[in-house]
Amino acid sequence: MDVFDVRDRLIGDYREFTSSFVDPRDPKIRSYVKRLAASGYQWPAPYLSLNPNFASGGTVDSLVGAGPLHPDSARIFRLKRDKTDAGDQSLRLHQHQRDAIETARGGHSYVLTTGTGSGKRLDPLPASRQAAI
Repeated sequence: MDVFDVRDRLIGDYREFTSSFVDPRDPKIRSYVKRLAASGYQWPAPYLSLNPNFASGGTVDSLVGAGPLHPDSARIFRLKRDKTDAGDQSLRLHQHQRDAIETARGGHSYVLTTGTGSGKRLDPLPASRQAAI
């Protein structure tokens, strides 16, 4: 596998996706956007990381304490044995999860793409219990 080819294809696919819904009606704006795209400019800029070791982003409790998350998040996002368990341990986040939370909290759009099992979805139940409930 050529990782540089994979990178180029991912960025190309991302460029196609992000530009597919931009169709300015004003001729001057359309011309400007086309010139930017032709020069290689892309918004939002793609970010690609191939490191499977995810940096720690702290806990949900720490984000509640710091302010980016609503206080109810500390109660909801805890490790639980079943639906009736209140949970005694805060979920640990990866840095990309924390970055996504802070980006969204700042009112900005983002696309989060990471590998399977990297925490794109926060589940307060262990995977072994999710299917049973």
